[in-house]
Amino acid sequence: MGLGQDVIVELEAIVGSDHVRTAKGDLEPYARDATPLFRGVPDAVVWPRTADEVAAVLRLATRRGIPVVPRGAGSNLSAGTLADRGGIVLVLTRMTSILEVDADELLARVEAGVTTAALAEAAAAKGLLYAPDPGSRTVSTVGGNVATCAGGLRGLKYGVTRNYVLGATAVLPTGEIIRTGGRLWKDVAGYDLTRLLTGSEGTLGVLTELTVALLPMPATTNTGVAYFPSLADAGRAVTAVIADGIVPATLEFLDAKCIGAVEDYAHLGLRRDAGALLLFGDDGGADAVERSLTRIGELCTRHRAMEVTLAEDVARSEALLAARRCSLPALSRLGTLTILEDATVPRPRLAEMVGRIDEIAERYDVSIATFGHAGDGNLHPTCVVDRHDEAAADRAHKAFGDIFATAIDMEGTITGEHGVGAAKLPYLQARLGADQMALLRRIKAAFDPAGILNPGKLGS
Repeated sequence: MGLGQDVIVELEAIVGSDHVRTAKGDLEPYARDATPLFRGVPDAVVWPRTADEVAAVLRLATRRGIPVVPRGAGSNLSAGTLADRGGIVLVLTRMTSILEVDADELLARVEAGVTTAALAEAAAAKGLLYAPDPGSRTVSTVGGNVATCAGGLRGLKYGVTRNYVLGATAVLPTGEIIRTGGRLWKDVAGYDLTRLLTGSEGTLGVLTELTVALLPMPATTNTGVAYFPSLADAGRAVTAVIADGIVPATLEFLDAKCIGAVEDYAHLGLRRDAGALLLFGDDGGADAVERSLTRIGELCTRHRAMEVTLAEDVARSEALLAARRCSLPALSRLGTLTILEDATVPRPRLAEMVGRIDEIAERYDVSIATFGHAGDGNLHPTCVVDRHDEAAADRAHKAFGDIFATAIDMEGTITGEHGVGAAKLPYLQARLGADQMALLRRIKAAFDPAGILNPGKLGS
C-alpha cells in the first residue's frame, strides 16, 4: 500500500532517521525469514531502541491503519515475521541489554533482542543455567523465543520456553505498555497474561523485556549414542527408558537418511548401516549421570541396539551433540531448497509416525528425512528438492499437508515448537476446531481492535 512521506517523517522523529529504511535494497532482506518459499515486502523497516519508541510507533500505526510485524533475528521456520500485507517491520535487535542476572533469586532480566546464547553465557558466568535450548540459539533472540514458545534439545527434562518466563514487558497495539508477571515463581493475581503472550507470535503485543527463571548449573553432563536396526526398535527403547523412571536431559533421534547426510557433512564416525540413531544425555551429579546413562545403555541393548557408546570426554560429548544439531545443514546440502517442518505425536507413536511419513514421501515422490526429539514425540520431517522444480515443491507441500493431518489423527499437533505463522495457518482450524478459532479471534480483537499487529497470523 505504501507509506506516505508524512508517516516516514513521523517514524524518523520517533526512532531517528538512521533507524528507518524505505529503500528497496534495504527492504529486501526483511522480505523473508528462515522459512523457504514465503515472501512479503514491507514498506518500511524500523529499529526502535526502547519500549517508549515501540509504543509511539504502534500508536501511529493504529491511528493510520498500518500493519506492523514485530521481528527479532528472523530465524523462525513458520513465516511468522513476514509483512505479507506490507506496512512496517519492527526489528527489535537494537534492544540487546542484559539488565540483570540474579543468582539469589535465580532469574535474569533481558531486553527482547538479546540472543539466547548471550543469555545462556551470562547465566553460566554466574554458575546458572538458562534451560531453553533451541537449535537456533546462537542467533535467535529471547523475545522471538518467547513469542514462538521455542523448544529445544533439553525439552524432555527441562520443558520449553514458557516454563521459564516469569514476567514480560509488552507494548499493546494501542500503545499501552504493560508489565505482566514479575520476579515470582508463584503469582496468581488475575489472568495469566504472561502465558497468553508466550507463543502469541507477535499478534497480541510487542515484547520488549523478559524476566526469565534460571536454574543452578548441573555439576556435569555426558552423552551417549545407540544405533538400532530400525526406528521402531529405537522407539521401543525410548518407551522403556521413560517407563524405567529415567527422564534424561537429551533424547534425540535421527533416521537412516539423516545419519548418512550428517556423516557426509561432519565426518563424526557415525554408523551408516544403522536404521536409526538415538542420542541420549543427562546432567547432574557425576555419579547420578553415570548411573543414568549406564542404565539407558542397558535398556537400549535390551531393545536390539546394535551398538551403545558413551562419550569418553567432553569433546566427544560435544561431537555427538553436533550430530543432532547439524542435521539441518547436512540435509540442506542435498538440494537447493530445504523445507524443514515440525509436528508432534504422543511419544509411543513416534516410530509409527515416521513410518507414515515415509509412506507419504513415497506416495508424493519426494525424499523426506526425519530427525527430532524422541523424548517428547516432536518430529522434524525435512524435504530437500530442486528450488527450480515447481512441481516437486508443490508435491512436497501436499505431502506435508498429509503429514499434519496424520499427526492430528494420532492425537498430535501440527507444530510442537516452530509456531504457526503464515506457513501453518491453513492447517490450524483442523487442529483447533471452529469454536476455538473463533475464540482466538475474539482475544485478538480485544488486544488489537484495529487489527494492525502481525495480521494474517494466528487469530487474525
